[in-house]
Amino acid sequence: MASVQESIEVDVPVSTAYNRWTRFGTFPEFMKGVEAVEQIDETSLQFRTDIAGVRREYLAQITEQTPDRTITWVSTDKPRNAGTVTFEPLGAGRARVSVELEWEPEGLVEKAGPAVGADSRQVTADLGRFKQFIESRGIETGEWRSSVDRGEVDDTAGPATTERPR
Repeated sequence: MASVQESIEVDVPVSTAYNRWTRFGTFPEFMKGVEAVEQIDETSLQFRTDIAGVRREYLAQITEQTPDRTITWVSTDKPRNAGTVTFEPLGAGRARVSVELEWEPEGLVEKAGPAVGADSRQVTADLGRFKQFIESRGIETGEWRSSVDRGEVDDTAGPATTERPR
């Protein structure tokens, strides 16, 4: 398994960073190589990627999600990957976003990426684009405030819970 851990500080409140991240369909706007993300239901996502000329489509399942704190997922088919994004408040208008990814590289190009640090540089660049993306808007354009525990949605968050944006 290959892995990478990177983080960035953003000049928005933690809830703004978290709420914007839950708008999975906007990933192509700041993640290089992600062509599309389709929200299938509250915990299922369909990804279409093109990374270093390797095109893939796969399903991912959100297994854990706590508003303003964490989102964890795992792919349900190949390519095998999993990850966690954590959100940490650093004051009223600042937050740290940290990404941990694990995957099983397939093929020569994918196996070479971790060896030369390309994967870490890619995640760092994607986080930099997320910072620019979220700070240029200043506010999120939607939110989904329910929790997910072991793949099951817990809608007891109360009136602040809204339909997951697509």
